[in-house]
Amino acid sequence: MTQCSELVVRNPSNLPVVLDENSLFSYLEKIKKFPVLSEEEETKLVRDFSEHGDVMAAQQLVTSHLRLAAKIALSYRRYGLPMADIISEANIGLMQAVKKFDLSKKVRLSTYAVWWIRAAINDFILRSWSLVKIGTRAAQKKLFYNLNRLKAKLGLYDSKDLPPEAVHSIARELVVDEDDVKEMNCRLGGDKSLNVAVSDEDDSEKIDLLVDGRQNIEENLARKQERVQRANILRQCLAKLDPREQEIIRGRLLSETPLTLEELGAKFGISRERVRQVEKKAFDKLSGLVKLALQNNL
Repeated sequence: MTQCSELVVRNPSNLPVVLDENSLFSYLEKIKKFPVLSEEEETKLVRDFSEHGDVMAAQQLVTSHLRLAAKIALSYRRYGLPMADIISEANIGLMQAVKKFDLSKKVRLSTYAVWWIRAAINDFILRSWSLVKIGTRAAQKKLFYNLNRLKAKLGLYDSKDLPPEAVHSIARELVVDEDDVKEMNCRLGGDKSLNVAVSDEDDSEKIDLLVDGRQNIEENLARKQERVQRANILRQCLAKLDPREQEIIRGRLLSETPLTLEELGAKFGISRERVRQVEKKAFDKLSGLVKLALQNNL
């Protein structure tokens, strides 16, 4: 067990937990009570943890940054996943950041932690959404992370069916097929209630008019096993990339706000063109690994 995980086990009562959507407000109020650390306080705690293994120092570093994790998590609300789960994943990323942080980074912990928090959330989203199958097409990923933003830009906040001009505009901006835009819009449309009246004159509900076309138990189980298998393949293939390749792929393709080539170049101390080359090489490598893994599992 790592030191960072030990702080959760030893002192669970000191870390607030968001259990569901109903407890979200209470959670946000609780984490406001943890004080923001000065640079001097943060430096001392980092040294206590990294040099002396002081788990309580690590816990203070985590709790003082819970608001940062929550703020980032809340920016992912539009994906339709349980906010309690997203915040939990954000906190896991925060704890990983605390575990790996040291003063040689020459930045504050909050700056360093943002990368880990976003990476943890992105990994969770990829595990949770069957429609995002890494190793398929980059177009799906671009649409998944940008469609709602572009719809809002066009003033289409609650529109289920996109008008043709909106489909054309989004497809052109993201350089994807219009059919892909329509398909992704349907998938991100969310759940609709079937317990609504067919009309004002009829007490029947929409659910009463549906034909039971459900698959049998064997088919459902097979599909579920396939989704789990693909998720495992994704994680295994991502892990085979080197750390720089993983970070560039996440920053360029999996981030809610994709990083520019210049930003990543500054981070790694390489040129803009070199970042582009690494990105292409990493994506090709990841695609090949996934395709090979899928073939081996057929």
